Amino acid sequence: MPIDDELLDILCCPETRQPVSRAPTDVIKPLNAEIASGRLRYRGGEKVTAAISEGLLREDGKVLYVVDDSIPIMLIEQSIELT
Repeated sequence: MPIDDELLDILCCPETRQPVSRAPTDVIKPLNAEIASGRLRYRGGEKVTAAISEGLLREDGKVLYVVDDSIPIMLIEQSIELT
């Protein structure tokens, strides 16, 4: 089940306070390929092991916050830096 629109309206990046929006498939698909190869890590250094089905993209497009079972994980150390 996707994240609720009302919740999405009030969420922001905890680091920069920028708004977040649903990450498009073209952002998530390459991340899942990196996860499958064992190369993707969270910003805190821990390896990402589970495929991402939904994420929130920071307005500047540099950071993704994973949504797990409709719950956004808005922790800086569990975000993914995009290059």
